[in-house]
Amino acid sequence: MSVGSSSVKKGETLIDTAMTLNAMQPDLLVVRHQSAGAVELLAQKVGCAVINAGDGAHEHPTQALLDALTIRRHRGEISSLTVAICGDILHSRVARSNILLLNALGARVRVIAPSTLLPSGIEKLGVEVFTRMDAGLKDCDVVMMLRLQ
Repeated sequence: MSVGSSSVKKGETLIDTAMTLNAMQPDLLVVRHQSAGAVELLAQKVGCAVINAGDGAHEHPTQALLDALTIRRHRGEISSLTVAICGDILHSRVARSNILLLNALGARVRVIAPSTLLPSGIEKLGVEVFTRMDAGLKDCDVVMMLRLQ
């Protein structure tokens, strides 16, 4: 359902919407929301599985799963790969989700961007940080290019 056709347009809160959906006893909800953390909040309020299809500028785990599937189909085992994510890392929920998933799958992950497009502390997510394309792309197996957000 879109926000425009829901009771949110009339002032209903996300929790109210969650409770209404929960009353329908769904097996699964796939949720995309403009606010970071909204999907996690909703998941705590319903009695079914919730898939995060994107929340604000925070995460986009379903896109990361699709990216990982594509990489695996074309390159095989992900744990042996070096993956570079290039572009607007600062504003990309796709970058964050890919970093978390690729690290969990054992890949070596690099981010490449001008310093103005890198979030402060990005290295804490377990990535190698580069501001020069030539250095960052050296010996990479996979390159993901992001658009400016």
